[in-house]
Amino acid sequence: MSKYCVLLTDFAWEDLEIEKQTLSDGGAELIIASEKDEDSLVALAKEHQVDAIMTNWAQVTEKVISASPNVKIVARLGIGLDNIDMDYCTKQGILVTNTPDYCLTEVAEHTLALIFACARKVAMYHHDTMSGKYDLQAGPMMRRMEGQTLGIVGLGNIGEILARKAKCLGLNVLATSRSGKTMEGVETVEMDRLLAESDYISLLIPATPETRKSFATEQFRKMKPTAYLINTARGAIVDHDALAVALEAGQLAGAALDVQDPEPCDLTIAPYNDPRVIVTPHAAFVSVESLENMRGRVARQVIDCLEGKTPENVRNGLTAG
Repeated sequence: MSKYCVLLTDFAWEDLEIEKQTLSDGGAELIIASEKDEDSLVALAKEHQVDAIMTNWAQVTEKVISASPNVKIVARLGIGLDNIDMDYCTKQGILVTNTPDYCLTEVAEHTLALIFACARKVAMYHHDTMSGKYDLQAGPMMRRMEGQTLGIVGLGNIGEILARKAKCLGLNVLATSRSGKTMEGVETVEMDRLLAESDYISLLIPATPETRKSFATEQFRKMKPTAYLINTARGAIVDHDALAVALEAGQLAGAALDVQDPEPCDLTIAPYNDPRVIVTPHAAFVSVESLENMRGRVARQVIDCLEGKTPENVRNGLTAG
């Protein structure tokens, strides 16, 4: 009989062999939720009196966590922590962990792919040709990407990788940095200048109360009408209603949104149904390598905590034991 029970709220990959093997080796049984609504998760946590919770995107609320008095850790299968009640965990001495570096390269690569797709009208041309329309002249004339300016909002780990790759392609790079971080060859500027001068604006900041809908009407008005917005961070950062209005008014040329709010979004409404908008299904983090790295490490975090060790990447300043 297993010593521990671990609740998995949700996952976005084909199987759970990595998680099951690592947890089993540590004496833990994996309880897999079939539904990720709050009531279902509360019921499972209570029924099995779980010792840990692993979560991908599901909301791990106070009700879910408090359903079992045994919970010692909530481990995020990913980077962002906005789906976890951090305050409650900290008050109760429950560790919260994540894997902030598992998909840095993937997100930077996906962001670059979206920039290319916008600049070279790849998605629009593909949609047109699949619909039987073969027209080189469709849409505005394209510009050479080399020599254009990429503005990175958030010069963190992903932003730094993106900047390095973009510079290799001949793009000029501006960035904002809340921490004051600098990087050789990248000019750190105020937001207004980045908005005014950038041909592509990449959002790479976390969703916090301060950043929610921080890209809205005012920011879109300050962008070039030829510029593109690229969001591979969190959907909540963008006011999508305001984005739809800005696109209709011609205040920017288009957008590429790997993240939306909510997810999945209603693809039949603006801005998602706008032909100038590329939508991918929160896919930037995915690769064989990134998922293997993240899944094994998160399962190891859980076992370390349950064995009384402080795991890597504790985000709320607590220690095990």
